[in-house]
Amino acid sequence: MDQPLRIAMWSGPRNISTAMMRAWENRPDCAVSDEPLYAAWLSLSGADHPGREEVMAAGERDWRKVVTALTCGPVPGGQAIWYQKHMCHHLDPSIDLDWIAELTNVFLIRRPDEVVASYVRARGTEDITPEDVGLPQQVMLFDWLEQNTGALPPVIDGGEFLADPEGHLRALCNWLNIDFRPEMLVWPPGPRDSDGVWAKYWYDAVWRSTGFSAPKRHEIKLGGRAAEVAEFCRPLYERLHAERLKPGRGHEI
Repeated sequence: MDQPLRIAMWSGPRNISTAMMRAWENRPDCAVSDEPLYAAWLSLSGADHPGREEVMAAGERDWRKVVTALTCGPVPGGQAIWYQKHMCHHLDPSIDLDWIAELTNVFLIRRPDEVVASYVRARGTEDITPEDVGLPQQVMLFDWLEQNTGALPPVIDGGEFLADPEGHLRALCNWLNIDFRPEMLVWPPGPRDSDGVWAKYWYDAVWRSTGFSAPKRHEIKLGGRAAEVAEFCRPLYERLHAERLKPGRGHEI
C-alpha cells in the first residue's frame, strides 16, 4: 500500500481490546500503540486511576501532540499498518474530533451489563457512570463519523467475536482491504514492550493468554447504581450492535 494503514480501534473498558491489540501486533507488518491518549485524558479529566502519576509521567499530556503523531507522524518501525488501541472515554470534551476522520476507524463494543459487572469487580466500587462504560462516547463518535465522512465504520461485538475470532478477523481484514494473517489468532504469553505502564494493574489475564479465550456465559446480577448505568447504556449498545460486522457477510446493516 502506498500510504500506511492507520487503524483506530475505539473500545470501552473491560472488553477484549488488549487481546485484540495482541492479535494485531502478532502480524509482522503491524505496529501497535496502547491507549496513546491516556496520559492526556488523565491530565484533562483529573480522573483517579491506578498509577495515575506514573501514566502521566510516561505519556504525552498534550493531546494535540498525540494526535499529530497518530495522524501524520511516522509509523513505528516503518510498518505498513499501525493499530492504535483507543478508549472512547479518553475523548475528553475539550479534544477536537476532526483528526479522527483521518484514521480508519473501527468500534469494539460489549454488552453493558457485562462491562458494568466487570468494571465494578475490577475497581471494587459501584461508583460508576455511563461515561465510565464508554457507550455514550462511542455513539457520539459513531454519529460524528457518519455525519462528517458519510461512511459507517465497522462495529465488532466482543462477545460474538469470541465465538468466532477467525471469522470476525477475516471479515474485518476484508473490510480493511488487507490479507488476513493466521498468526493473529495465536501469540506468545507475557508482557510486551508496547504495553502501557498501566499494564501491571490491568493486563494479568492477557499476559497469561496465548490466544482469544472462548466466551463465558454466567448470570449477572446488578443492583443499585450499577444496574441503573447498565440499563441506561443498553439502548446505546443495541444501536451500535445493529451495525455490527458479520463474519462471512462483510459489513452488513
